Amino acid sequence: MPDSLPPDSVGIVTPQTLHFDSPLTLACGQTLDSYDLVIETYGTLNADASNAVLICHALSGHHHAAGYHSMDDRKPGWWDSCIGPGKPIDTRRFFVVSLNNLGGCNGSTGPNATNPKTGKTYGPDFPVITVQDWVHSQAILADRLGIECWAAVVGGSLGGMQALQWSLSYPNRLRHALIIASTPRLTAQNIAFNEVARKAITSDPEFHDGRYHDFDTLPRQGLMLARMVGHITYLSDASMGEKFGRELRDQAYKFGYDAEFQVESYLRYQGERFSESFDANTYLLMTRALDYFDPAYEFDNNLAAALTQASCEFLVLSFSTDWRFSPARSEELVNAMIAARRKVSYAEIDAPWGHDAFLIPTPRYTDIFGAYMGRVAREVGA
Repeated sequence: MPDSLPPDSVGIVTPQTLHFDSPLTLACGQTLDSYDLVIETYGTLNADASNAVLICHALSGHHHAAGYHSMDDRKPGWWDSCIGPGKPIDTRRFFVVSLNNLGGCNGSTGPNATNPKTGKTYGPDFPVITVQDWVHSQAILADRLGIECWAAVVGGSLGGMQALQWSLSYPNRLRHALIIASTPRLTAQNIAFNEVARKAITSDPEFHDGRYHDFDTLPRQGLMLARMVGHITYLSDASMGEKFGRELRDQAYKFGYDAEFQVESYLRYQGERFSESFDANTYLLMTRALDYFDPAYEFDNNLAAALTQASCEFLVLSFSTDWRFSPARSEELVNAMIAARRKVSYAEIDAPWGHDAFLIPTPRYTDIFGAYMGRVAREVGA
């Protein structure tokens, strides 16, 4: 960490934990009698609360989207490249809210929280959560913050699904939805990748049917494998080739099964680090939420019919080498929006980094993103 903060940083930020006592009925039929949500905010809410922007995170994301928690932090929040003074989501103009979703493992109520009914960790007893449930809890959060209508709801990947669901569940409570590197529903291949990851976790001998906390252990090997599988799908073949090629760690074959190639070493490192920081039950829950998301399901699989509920404007962005949530999926969504006569802007960004490109500030991406958010700011007088 440098001695001083970058001029375009939101600076030192402090997370807040908000407690909610009103019961939340979930799509699965179960009810959370009370729950906590951890949030961070950046910028200042204007007098009529019209300049608020909600950031929805992806599978392994959390509330820390921008800035630093202390001067000792080595890295800023996960979307710091896009949130801050002069950045696409300009905190001189917007009041930005970022949260850790229900079911998360970064402070919000989830599987690793204490179940007030038993006094023990929820573990596998935590109910299955859907994207709709997240959006409902976020609407309750907006009420707590005094925000009747978001200037924009923004998200990439699983976060984009939440932005889309906002437009359908609460059409009068957002002006714009920005759906980045996302999809209106998973393909069978995507569901298959998620199942392999879940199976890696549940097959770990230390998983103990999700009650690993009772045994004072963690399914590290399973989480490591799940992350390795996921990480491969977030990158493109070209980006992996450019970064690692076929480079050997020691420039010679060892004729064994340890990590000999640089890409093997990288994946193991990423998996090991993830296994120490992320909760296994949360990973199962988040991937299932991905699987279930399908707004067209209740409309006889007619996505255009589902989208007639929306009244906001949309920006949809995809990335050329994203094969996990390919541009074809974004185009399917855009075509349905057009059929539903919704206002939508669309761009496919040429970027070599696969699905992870939505986290990387390439000029064309940030130019389009920033120009659209500039229009949003002018609309609300920010």
